[in-house]
Amino acid sequence: MEIIGIVAIAKNYAIGKDGKLPWHYSADLKFFKKTTLNHAIVMGYNTWASIGKPLPKRLNIVMSRSHELEHQPRVILMRDKQEVLALNKYLGCDLFIIGGSQTYQTFAENIDKWIVTEIPETVEDADAFMSKDFLEGFNLEEMTELEDDLKVKTYVKDVQNFHP
Repeated sequence: MEIIGIVAIAKNYAIGKDGKLPWHYSADLKFFKKTTLNHAIVMGYNTWASIGKPLPKRLNIVMSRSHELEHQPRVILMRDKQEVLALNKYLGCDLFIIGGSQTYQTFAENIDKWIVTEIPETVEDADAFMSKDFLEGFNLEEMTELEDDLKVKTYVKDVQNFHP
């Protein structure tokens, strides 16, 4: 089972604006759903708040040191990365890191694979970004094209040349 970062990213590395995705592409949303179904997803509290409800047929893991969540099925609140990694040993499915930027940074050294949807636009007033070097130490494995000129690229960790 792998730890996979999954992100949609604009040409200027933007991933969010005002706590939401700054675009709407149904092809990207369908791809995300198909890819993450029946797996575990990890998100920060702000991403959780922007989604507003558990994503169905997935274990929703929300990371927050300070917030509380009301108890609901398929949702677990975890306080730090070590708790998530400890749980991951028992999951029996892939663990998808779905955002936001802080959560991606927290798990950067643990991610085995990145699935990156390239959004064909620049978001000038975005307020959440991926770091420009987030794919350093990863090699392009595969590329798929979705409708609306979206490209999905899968990168795998270069274990021979990886130096955390």
